[in-house]
Amino acid sequence: MTDPLVAFGDSPFFLHAHPDDESISTGGTIAALLRNDVPVTILTGTRGERGEVVPGELESLEGTELLGPHRVGELADALGALGEPAHAFLGAAPARASGRPERVYSDSGMRWGADGFAEAAGDASPASLSLAPLDVVVDDVLAAAFETRPSAMVSYDAQGGYGHPDHVRMHDAGVEVARRLGIPYFAIVEPRAPGSGLEAGMNDAAADARTDGALLEVDLTQTGTLAQKTRAMAAHRTQLSIDGDTFVLSGVQRHPIGTVEWFLRVF
Repeated sequence: MTDPLVAFGDSPFFLHAHPDDESISTGGTIAALLRNDVPVTILTGTRGERGEVVPGELESLEGTELLGPHRVGELADALGALGEPAHAFLGAAPARASGRPERVYSDSGMRWGADGFAEAAGDASPASLSLAPLDVVVDDVLAAAFETRPSAMVSYDAQGGYGHPDHVRMHDAGVEVARRLGIPYFAIVEPRAPGSGLEAGMNDAAADARTDGALLEVDLTQTGTLAQKTRAMAAHRTQLSIDGDTFVLSGVQRHPIGTVEWFLRVF
């Protein structure tokens, strides 16, 4: 059987919108790549300062200026659990275009739409990631890419997984950068998204992709990195809690910890 990790090449670049996304959606794959001595770079778009906080001792951080810095610390702990991939925040060196002052892209916030997908909250700051001009975001991602010479871009699908506007912005920038560099783009297949079909089995599109070889399946029981992924997720204490083989989000949504991570090669 062909090792699915080979498809990412020798220096994959993961684009994520907020701290915790890297662990929930791709943590096992990142850990497996690092175990195989493949250097991984993670670029995080925001500090997640508008995230909802799980009930408990950290709940008082929600809506305050302290949440963003706290989540930066959680991210550092999570990256340590995954094996210390290279990391940068969008807008800060090396992920800032030459000649531009560093900036902080703020979390755009979200609300749940009637269709079960996230949508823009309606009160995003002018400094938010989702409202930043796409060409500016692309230039910043390119600046980081020129430093690492990535072999592949890995980020969200066109809907941002479950619809978050910051996810969509990172997808749009990642696709453009991958096209300019002439490298593959892999979209994360998000099993929590409504209609994905992955909780119970592949939907039609994913099944077709599996047949033609465009769908990568990284089985964490085979890579031996499920425990690392779980520890990394647990580091994001403001955002989720681990309960056995499930995790619980701030809205009390309970999901299984993914033992398989799927990626769809877009081009």
